[in-house]
Amino acid sequence: MISLNQLSVKIFADGADMASMLELHARPYIRGLTTNPTLMRKAGIANYRAFARDVLGEINDKPVSLEVLADDFVEMERQALEIAGWADNVYVKIPVTNTKRETCRGLVQRLADRQVKLNVTAIMTLAQVQEVLTALNPATPSFVSIFAGRIADTGTDPLPIMETALEMLKPQPKAELVWASSREILNIFQADAIGCHVITVTNDILGKLSLVGHDLGDYSLETVKMFYDDGRVAGFSL
Repeated sequence: MISLNQLSVKIFADGADMASMLELHARPYIRGLTTNPTLMRKAGIANYRAFARDVLGEINDKPVSLEVLADDFVEMERQALEIAGWADNVYVKIPVTNTKRETCRGLVQRLADRQVKLNVTAIMTLAQVQEVLTALNPATPSFVSIFAGRIADTGTDPLPIMETALEMLKPQPKAELVWASSREILNIFQADAIGCHVITVTNDILGKLSLVGHDLGDYSLETVKMFYDDGRVAGFSL
């Protein structure tokens, strides 16, 4: 396994806690940040606009992805244009469909043609990738986010999908593939091995980065000690 500083894949921190976002932003190996309404709700964010503007006031040198909130495409477009106007480093997250399973293709094309940097999100099939690629503007930077972790949750290996998607993106020089919803540190190295451009990683997984390269024999002994100590502290007996 190669070391963290040898990776080509860009690690984006995925979260919604302001203090953690700022702390992670300061780390050189964090190349961007993403969030979404679910993470923001869990973090207790009450005012979306105020939170986003505060983040962008502090983080202006790395990409930050912020999602629209609407379900109809007219309102999505209005929100996307507003969000895009908040800062030059913003990528506007557009879901690949709305809740009625209606495609976002037309909206993506209109926004990309207006030079709005996009992060098309919640993608899980190659058919969705193909549809999105036909809407992107080759002159406008964009992220194509495939939820590899959620694909794996269904028992499907996401690696062949990600590898095929990388080939599909080649005609779009400013489109980058995102390995989204990662589940473990190993995913970072898997994404790097296939040449994926970006991987999003939540705070709880980033907390395990100190284990990269850790000796497995030592890790085994530490685990044995943990079980022994916890049983003793609990006062268990047989």
